[in-house]
Amino acid sequence: MSTDYRTPAPSAPAPPGARRERPRRARRRSKNPLPALVLLLFAVFFVLPVIWLLLAATKTDDQLVHANPLSFGSWHALRANWDALTGYQGDTVMLWLRNSALYTFLALVITLVVVVPAGYALALTEFRGRHTLLVATLVVMLMPSATLVVPLFLEMNAVHLIGSMWSVILPYSFYPFGVYLAYIYFSTAIPRSLLEAARLDGCSEFGTFRRIALPLATPVVALVGFFSFVANWTNYFLPYVLLPQSNQFPVQVGLGTLLDDVPQFNPTVGSLAVQRPELALATLLAITPVLVVFLFSQRFLIAGMLAGATKD
Repeated sequence: MSTDYRTPAPSAPAPPGARRERPRRARRRSKNPLPALVLLLFAVFFVLPVIWLLLAATKTDDQLVHANPLSFGSWHALRANWDALTGYQGDTVMLWLRNSALYTFLALVITLVVVVPAGYALALTEFRGRHTLLVATLVVMLMPSATLVVPLFLEMNAVHLIGSMWSVILPYSFYPFGVYLAYIYFSTAIPRSLLEAARLDGCSEFGTFRRIALPLATPVVALVGFFSFVANWTNYFLPYVLLPQSNQFPVQVGLGTLLDDVPQFNPTVGSLAVQRPELALATLLAITPVLVVFLFSQRFLIAGMLAGATKD
């Protein structure tokens, strides 16, 4: 029986550059403060105001002024603020929310029915005036929405729709940004060969769109629907100009009415005074539908925004 007393050969030394590479990378990562600074700025300018708004609804007006801004008030104060807000002018706040839901939903249906086929036609069909129409869509998309209020007012007045819900719904349905999104999606994410195969099999142009292109366009439909919903729900100036009666207001215009009835902002307010915590609660009610829609549609939103980014 023999024993091998030979010691193992020493491993080859690593190149000097390899020894210094890991500490240098670690040092480089530890010295970069930019990500932490960006997150801090995001928290200060976006997260803290939302937290303050949530907590403001749980306080009395005196607590809102003198207590810690990020402290919780009480459930009793939240209940009192809710009762005062829902009792404002006979439950007018809930009427404003229902108006916003009605205007936004009807406009969203019309938008999707019009915008998605329009984007498909601009991207995949040839017709006279196609380029001019695409340029006009881009120009209108880049214009601030406030610049269109006066022309829209004149148009609605010419057809005697001022003061009706359709004076808001029809302009809401005009959504050139959605047309451009659909145009980009159908131009980049739908294989032309698939559409040509459907046409060779006897599908009409409408049949090709309905049976082939539309089922593949679920991400962009969700994306257009979300952006249209947010734009319509948060629109203030257009319904403020076109709707003369307060019982027709959407919630965004209604918040302006509430703001006018806060004594700290309007010293001439009468008996219908609204306290600042009630205004904060109304603001939370106004933004909650947008947050809920975003949470339930974020998977489709991500898919729609990444559509066309990669090619097989």
